[in-house]
Amino acid sequence: MTEEGETWNRLKVTFPDDIATHSREQTFYFDQDGLLRRHDYTAEVLNAGPAAHYCADHKEFGGIMVPTRRRVHPLSEDGSVVRDIELVTIDIDDVVFA
Repeated sequence: MTEEGETWNRLKVTFPDDIATHSREQTFYFDQDGLLRRHDYTAEVLNAGPAAHYCADHKEFGGIMVPTRRRVHPLSEDGSVVRDIELVTIDIDDVVFA
């Protein structure tokens, strides 16, 4: 998949029923460096529609790369991202692993 001028590798996952997660089927997109850039899922517990969760501005904390800017946008019926609507916005300033 090509997005934001980059080629991202896609990994579609089907989780078993005994794993607590947003939805059984999810798709993860990774850039050339192996960093998570997008995560598509449906928040079934909220009875919400499908969404694209973007991860950006990766920074290293304790030797681990963490996306410090996260934005979730709804997906339209044709699967395209509705960029003018932000369902969730998260900005991370610091991470400590204990």
